[in-house]
Amino acid sequence: MKLRPIEDHVVVKIATSEEKKIGGIIIPDTAKEKPQIAEIIAVGTDEDLQKIVKVGEKVLYGKYAGTEIELDGEKYLILSKSDILAVVE
Repeated sequence: MKLRPIEDHVVVKIATSEEKKIGGIIIPDTAKEKPQIAEIIAVGTDEDLQKIVKVGEKVLYGKYAGTEIELDGEKYLILSKSDILAVVE
């Protein structure tokens, strides 16, 4: 299945973080901080947005931004243009 965002939205793949062990204790997923950097998978039809970001770039987004979905075992996030804070270079 493929996602094609509309208007000023982008689909990003959430970066997976390595499992952290502190003093031999495994931290559960619910206690881990949510990553805020993701790779753009698809860009919507908004011309201004297409000038700013491109597929394959990494972006920094707000901590509670977007809508998280799971598709074919992968976690994705659908963000609006205003949710994107910066392009990571």
